[in-house]
Amino acid sequence: MTAGGGPATDEISFGPFQLRANERLLTREGAVVELGGRAYDILVALTSCPNEVMSKQDLIARVWPHVVVEEGSLRFHMTSLRKALGDGKDGARFIKTLSGRGYCFVAAITRATHPRLPIVPAPVDFPHANLPSPVNRVIGRDEDVVQISAQLEASCLVTIVGAGGMGKTTVAIAVAQGLNSEFAGAVLFVDLGMLSDARLVTTAIASMLGLQVGAGDAEASLIAFLRDKRAIIVLDTCEHLVEAVARLSSALIMAAPHVRILATSREALQVEGERVYRLEPLACPRDDRMASAETVRQFPATRLFIERAVANNAHLDIDEMEAPIVADICRKLGGVALAIELTARRVEAFGLRQTAELIDQHLALQWTGARTAQPRHRTLQATLDWSYDLLAPLERTVLRRLAVFTGHFTLDAAVEVVAGDGLARSDVFGAIDSLVAKSMVAARPIGAMLRYRLLDTTRAYALAIPLEIDEHTDLAVRHADYFGRWLGQSAGDWATRKTGSERASYFAALNNVRAALEWCFGDKGEIEVGVRLAAAAGPALLAMSLMPEAFRWSQRAILALDDSTRGGVDEMHLQAVFGIAATHLHGKIDAALIALSRGLEIAEKMDDVVNQVGLLSMLRTYYFRSGDFRTAYVYARRCKTVADTIRDFAASAQARSILGRSLHLAGDLAAAHVELEASLVDWSRAGRTTIYLSHELHFPSEVTMARNLWLRGFPDQAAECAHKVIESAVRTDRAAALVVALGWAVSVFIWNGDWENAQEHVEALVYQAETNSLGPFIAAGRARRGELAILRGAAKAGILELRAGLATIQSIGYEVLTTEFNISLIRGLHAVGRVTEARELMERTIRNIDINGDVLYMPELLRVKGNVLLAVPELRDEAQACFQRSIDMSRLQGARGWELRAATDFASMMSKSGNHGAAREVLQPVVDHFVEGMETADVRKAEQLLAEVS
Repeated sequence: MTAGGGPATDEISFGPFQLRANERLLTREGAVVELGGRAYDILVALTSCPNEVMSKQDLIARVWPHVVVEEGSLRFHMTSLRKALGDGKDGARFIKTLSGRGYCFVAAITRATHPRLPIVPAPVDFPHANLPSPVNRVIGRDEDVVQISAQLEASCLVTIVGAGGMGKTTVAIAVAQGLNSEFAGAVLFVDLGMLSDARLVTTAIASMLGLQVGAGDAEASLIAFLRDKRAIIVLDTCEHLVEAVARLSSALIMAAPHVRILATSREALQVEGERVYRLEPLACPRDDRMASAETVRQFPATRLFIERAVANNAHLDIDEMEAPIVADICRKLGGVALAIELTARRVEAFGLRQTAELIDQHLALQWTGARTAQPRHRTLQATLDWSYDLLAPLERTVLRRLAVFTGHFTLDAAVEVVAGDGLARSDVFGAIDSLVAKSMVAARPIGAMLRYRLLDTTRAYALAIPLEIDEHTDLAVRHADYFGRWLGQSAGDWATRKTGSERASYFAALNNVRAALEWCFGDKGEIEVGVRLAAAAGPALLAMSLMPEAFRWSQRAILALDDSTRGGVDEMHLQAVFGIAATHLHGKIDAALIALSRGLEIAEKMDDVVNQVGLLSMLRTYYFRSGDFRTAYVYARRCKTVADTIRDFAASAQARSILGRSLHLAGDLAAAHVELEASLVDWSRAGRTTIYLSHELHFPSEVTMARNLWLRGFPDQAAECAHKVIESAVRTDRAAALVVALGWAVSVFIWNGDWENAQEHVEALVYQAETNSLGPFIAAGRARRGELAILRGAAKAGILELRAGLATIQSIGYEVLTTEFNISLIRGLHAVGRVTEARELMERTIRNIDINGDVLYMPELLRVKGNVLLAVPELRDEAQACFQRSIDMSRLQGARGWELRAATDFASMMSKSGNHGAAREVLQPVVDHFVEGMETADVRKAEQLLAEVS
């Protein structure tokens, strides 16, 4: 048999690709190509009938059986598949779209049969994978790993249930390691032992996956992200959060069929579809003095004991004299893996016989004959009692103080927090080294640095031993102050951390920040320390898009301010964070405006120019998002004026970016171009800065530049620029940046009449927004769908969807694109003959532009008004006036894109009246200005009309 062989598998080859359907494996010249689950299913379906047209309905039925989905989902995953195949690049052609019919796989394929080979792990598009490596060889759990792996292949949820110290985490990691290749490395390990608040379970998992957690439902975001993924999620230590984990697991089972959940807990989740695997104690020899040494060595419990003792330099012969002692120790420890390991590590210091005697002295009454879960729990407690009693007084003190940490911590953190109150730093160093050697503290590399943690049971044990009140308070204050300093030092790094390995240490530290905040604002906490910590934590929480937590802690700290803390830098940061979080969560609310204004007032009193720029920028955003563009412009001008007083590239980039965008919507395209171009130059030279300045980065400038190019008469350059900014946003792995790019860039594709690209990116917008709970962009994406339906001829359906989107947009106060959507809605109403409604909306929209200041759209609105008025013969002169005003205003703005549309419609009206010469005089000069975009809808329409009137 071939090494690694197994059942034969059919292989399909096309171009440089090989597809093994029954292994769900696609390779390109030997390298694994990662595909989403739905994209893979589409490829299998199409290659099953090459050169045959498969309708969209049939394809949806194959890929989403028994599920109702829209065609937009098919288009989105088809786009992902085409990108993965490089379809259309360098002449490669694999999938053809037949308008109105469906899709066809057109590449030549060959079929072959090969033996199954092992799948080699390859880099995948799952940057948040973080499966830990096993610290030690797993002993005595081979059969458990095999059975659990089989259950996990057959069921979406498997829970490993057992008493504390039984080795549930070790077995879960071993199972995940064994399945890692099959899931192409897409494994996420979530240590829930670091969480105490059940409300944060879903948020924590979503954050570890890099999802932006905003005002929406984090569960919905997580489901949207995982729906098409093939991955394993290991949820470790669930017992204290069992209800929250059960609810989330149930939802994931229903919505994400390719995701496997492996949980560890002291009790079952009791979820429908759950497979429970009860992890029993390691098998021990029976109390049989006649058993041979060879027989004793074969049992898993004794094998574990011997290997761990030898690994810690103990000398064991395990002859006929020692074998019964080892067997007796393992029986008394109940086969509990953690208890066995802790005991085995003492053999080197005390010898085998004395170790057994110590067990008899301390544990005999509690361990003999114990078989149920509760007695096994007492056994572990007793083992920890014994291990603790063997520690030196200094080690005991350090262990109790280390329990203040939640999850992993660095040696630097341990020394800074634990030292004090009579303990020197050198004492702490030595004690930690000894505690690691005695297995009371675990050490493991995370990233490039060694990190430490107390096992959950050890930490719970240490916390149960009370410290003196003053000692505990001083310790908690040092803990909070340390992480406050760490937050300040790492503030500029948060937004750049993308992958699971990069984020791991930051998430561990953030859990300590949460714990410190809970203590500070608790009954026995230090409010003043909490205020400082909340001020330092705010930017980090914003960077990780943990808006609810940013809102909660900044609000709590603001309420706790007193005369000694008001008006300082901490209040400034708290007000800024609160204002930003409140705006994201609740839209246009007075509390956000008050907070941002207060933060600005403090920054001005402190002459803090950089934070003035950031707060002025956020105030401008507050008004910009609500559709008050005139007030937003005032703040943008003020921000630019302030930024010009210092030499700070980040501040200048932000100020010029928001001014350029305001000028863009005001219709001053030339001035907008200058500011946007300058902002991009400044961004390229900017270094690390506060989150208030780097929150949006350069993407708004770039996408506004794309829109500006189209309006100024460069449609091809605009499309190229739009594609580049989207691709750049995708590479950053920041959903907030990507939806901004998608939301605004779609305008360029729509204006070019590029319906396929527009539809593709609208679906991507909706997908990203839903996945990351970005409510305003969900509404905008759905409104875009309606807009596209209208423009593509499905006016009735488009009107319904566009109006639904607009209703949501207006309810949350996110009115930045309302005028653009209203113009499309007017066109839809006109198309279905609802002229009166169209005219009413038209006049209302014109009034709103006059009030709000998004004058950019006035030429296009006047053109649309002219076409609506043409439907009434007696209003022909008024329609002509609208076309002329549209042309004049377009020229004033420098908007050749609007001018071409208005001139075309005006010339068409003249042509229909038989005035061909006048039509040519209006249209020809405008067309002559266009040196590109000859294949765009507007230019083609104008050229065709010119040909007709010539």
